[in-house]
Amino acid sequence: MISSALFARYARALADVVMEQRQERQVTEDLAVFREVFTSVPDLLDVFDSPAIPREAKERVLEELIARYPVSPTTANFLRVLLGHNRIRYFHEIFNSYVRTIDDRKGIVAAQVTAASPLSEHDQASLRASLAGATSRTVVLDLRTDPDLLGGLVVQIGSTVYDGSIRTQLTEMQRRLRES
Repeated sequence: MISSALFARYARALADVVMEQRQERQVTEDLAVFREVFTSVPDLLDVFDSPAIPREAKERVLEELIARYPVSPTTANFLRVLLGHNRIRYFHEIFNSYVRTIDDRKGIVAAQVTAASPLSEHDQASLRASLAGATSRTVVLDLRTDPDLLGGLVVQIGSTVYDGSIRTQLTEMQRRLRES
């Protein structure tokens, strides 16, 4: 199994280039197109990974994809580097690491928020402001609903989970009553 450190190394290298050249928006959009292509046709990554297919054939396939889905020269070079180093099969992992790296450098943090029911725009804005104050970063909410929560919220930022759900509070009260 390949380490996430490898994905991060490619992601950081690309992020260094695109931030220096102020191309992060364009390259991110380009890579998102290729993420869709590779998701729609997962066999493509198998083709690029197959030792039975000559490198020249793989390079032709990649060049045809780049011609069909035009991208910036930076993105095209990055895809060629991944192919040349036999890392294109990890495209999705590297792309995800790249997006996290860019967001981190721009002071953006993603918060996965699970609520019992959809949050109003006002509640979302209030939560976003509260989390921004706590993290000193711009917060992007990834909203989900789970009717089993009964009420309250569960917020995950990175590996930290803030569980303010009623279900958890009830479970905690039940545990305390048993201990008494």
